[in-house]
Amino acid sequence: MRVRDIMTGPPTCCTADTPLPEVARLMLEHDCGAIPVLDSEDDQTLVGVITDRDIVCRTLAQDKDPMSLLAGDCMTTPVDTVLPDAEVRDCIRLMHKRRIHRVLVSGEDGGCCGIVTQSDLRAYRTRQRPAQAVQDTPL
Repeated sequence: MRVRDIMTGPPTCCTADTPLPEVARLMLEHDCGAIPVLDSEDDQTLVGVITDRDIVCRTLAQDKDPMSLLAGDCMTTPVDTVLPDAEVRDCIRLMHKRRIHRVLVSGEDGGCCGIVTQSDLRAYRTRQRPAQAVQDTPL
């Protein structure tokens, strides 16, 4: 199975110049914990990702004012990505190796066309082994 078959997308994105409160509103509005960061409105090249953890650890925990910061001030860069045609097992290996909870999916244009999350992988594994998934589900 390919990454394109299990990814969630297309994601809501921001730019490095997006104010941090706006990023937080996007996370709330779209019920997500990560927003891909693009180079600019005109250049959709993926340059990073900002997570709810980034906001907490790189602003609040360091006594910085999140109301005055931009996404670029606390985003994670460089960002790990996979292509839509990559094998799901390769995506899983990358997540384990890098100890990350999600992987951005980059298109041929360098932009972000999706995200693979741990929830996507759980759903994938359930489809692959439904009997095992039922057995592993706690009551």
